Amino acid sequence: MAKKYNGFVASLSQFLDQVAGWCLVAVMLVVVGNVLMRVLFKHPLLGTYDYVGFLTATAIGLALAHCALQNAHIAVDFVVERLPRKTCALIDTATNSVAITFWGFALWNLAIYAGTMKANGIVSATSQLPVSPFIYLVAFGLFSLCLVLLSHLGESLRRVVR
Repeated sequence: MAKKYNGFVASLSQFLDQVAGWCLVAVMLVVVGNVLMRVLFKHPLLGTYDYVGFLTATAIGLALAHCALQNAHIAVDFVVERLPRKTCALIDTATNSVAITFWGFALWNLAIYAGTMKANGIVSATSQLPVSPFIYLVAFGLFSLCLVLLSHLGESLRRVVR
């Protein structure tokens, strides 16, 4: 069961990371397109600021889970790694529990915020794009981050029990 769950989480986070990469490619295309439109036709691409902001936020939100899965985040463990294995596992369990709690609350509040934005019909200033779908995408990225953290929590709990 744990292998199946970990496989699903790994596949989901890798897929979302690829989507995040395509968001960054889209940011590059929008910026280059804006520069070319401005230089060649003396008319910038309207909404560039909105598109770049939405795509960048989406890329960051969707890439978080893969970063956590790879343990590519900043970790200061030069003290902890010198402790006994069981103590390290207990510290990992506590850290993962706190992280799940924090990001779970962030996810919950972001989803509520997106719902409020959708209910009020909030759109971006220049391009008139609805804001809520991008907030929901970032919230989904946080949801996948919580799934990765839950996987890490399970691993650290197994190390504590061993």
